[in-house]
Amino acid sequence: MIGNDIVDLQLAKSQSNWQRKGFLEKQFTEEEQKKILNSKNPFSLVWLFWSMKEAAYKSCTQKIEKRFFAPQKLECTLTNENEGFVSFEDKKFYTTTFLSTFYLCTIARETQEQITIFSAIGSPKTIDTDLKKKLTEETGILSEEIEKRKTAIGAPLFYHRKQLLTKSCSISHHGNYGAFAFTLENQS
Repeated sequence: MIGNDIVDLQLAKSQSNWQRKGFLEKQFTEEEQKKILNSKNPFSLVWLFWSMKEAAYKSCTQKIEKRFFAPQKLECTLTNENEGFVSFEDKKFYTTTFLSTFYLCTIARETQEQITIFSAIGSPKTIDTDLKKKLTEETGILSEEIEKRKTAIGAPLFYHRKQLLTKSCSISHHGNYGAFAFTLENQS
């Protein structure tokens, strides 16, 4: 299973006060809080950890087919500037974060080797259309013949008639940006 999350950094800067009382304590573990507060750029680290947790959460909820709220139980570890993993109970989700001046986007997956198709898009309004175009490129199936259906927990899956095309799919948007990630059903 995969998950993704995108953060519009300009919107986060203008609308989210991560320094308000209780915010860090509610969202992050003690170790993460220490790293944030000792960072040269705490704003960036807050949103990097946030994005890692959200992406891992989306991957996890697809696997267990249940939603929950427990941000402190998801613990982020960075292995370099844009890669790491999120631990949750006995599970580990490997993350890769794409950084730009305008947004950051994280993909979380169950294994480091998992093949994921990813795209960050300028407009959240075109995500479904762009995702179907990408599926057309990957499968040869016409975009208008691809149907989106949601699982019981709201995760999107894409079908061609009764045939499942995506093994796992995650769509996210924030502010001016949207992104998607998926794995194809016939991939290992």
